[in-house]
Amino acid sequence: MDVLIVGGGIIGLLLAKELLQKSVSVTVLDRQAIGKEASWAGGGIVSPLYPWNYQPCITALASWAQEAYPDLAEELAAETGIDPEFNQCGLLMLDPPDRGKITNWAERNDKRYEVIDGAETHALEPALGSSEWHGVWWPDIGNVRNPRLLKSLEIYLQRHSECKLIPECQVTRFEQSPGGRVAVVANEQRYQADKVVVCAGAWSNQVLNQLGIELPIEPVRGQMLVFEPSPGLINGIILHQGRYLIPRLDGRIVVGSTLEYTGYDKSTTTKARQELLASACQLVPALDSIPVEAHWAGLRPGSPHGIPFIGEVPGFPNLYLNAGHFRNGLVLAPASARLMRNILLGEAPIVDPVPYGLDVARQSLDYY
Repeated sequence: MDVLIVGGGIIGLLLAKELLQKSVSVTVLDRQAIGKEASWAGGGIVSPLYPWNYQPCITALASWAQEAYPDLAEELAAETGIDPEFNQCGLLMLDPPDRGKITNWAERNDKRYEVIDGAETHALEPALGSSEWHGVWWPDIGNVRNPRLLKSLEIYLQRHSECKLIPECQVTRFEQSPGGRVAVVANEQRYQADKVVVCAGAWSNQVLNQLGIELPIEPVRGQMLVFEPSPGLINGIILHQGRYLIPRLDGRIVVGSTLEYTGYDKSTTTKARQELLASACQLVPALDSIPVEAHWAGLRPGSPHGIPFIGEVPGFPNLYLNAGHFRNGLVLAPASARLMRNILLGEAPIVDPVPYGLDVARQSLDYY
């Protein structure tokens, strides 16, 4: 078998790795440089922000991926010399919403946590601007440095003789055989494969529109900042009112994020910069004296209830989709790629694939 993957973000790259390990040859096309869209732009927290507010099918993928990340990062570092810097630093949630749901969710899903008072919160993070915040501490949650993860994956795949990475290669149309099988035309070249998987993130709807398929996936802009290195200022991830600080191993602190429905506009704004700075400095006042190193934006693939589409595209025998992860692409990627491999190769699935199908009515949560 050979598989053509449209989209070279974290989902497409990890799927390629999964397939190569099963002796499947892979070609990956990307409309620009490999790994430079939402996967690069995100923060890399390996957990949904408030996981008890997500459906069980998200928790199932997230839990599998959280178990997989340490070994994945170690393997890629050893194979490529680029460490994705998985850091199990813990996550401190300050005054989280819907706290009444936490105990039931954590016990049902076997998650370790601790409810702590203001003094204990300040003891965990002495740089916090207030000792009045009560917190919930999740010691097992980590973060991965996503640009390094993507670069290590790119190098891993480049070294594999059965993988072709083709950047700057935008899909312009599909060609269909009488039986419904599709080939892909990109940059005036025709690509044919046993199976085609669209992993194009926020652009997946644009890609499949060419077949008359309308997906409920839309771009959602997120703006981020990173402060210059200040080692030891914070110890773990800090989350408050949807805004977060993420410590990198070199002392940089990533700040995120906005949630903006602005179409395919990836420009940054002064308003967002000021809001992110204000949130960061409210949490950790010492950041007021540390320069901002960079400010950028990415486009998340928004989908109903944040549930990704993973599975075959009805009516097209060799066409599949793995997209729509919204805010949790990095979080879910190892599990999403493995489940897609299971479906493509007819393996026993790691989780029930039904909730991610294109034929599931996402408008109703009764199903879940």
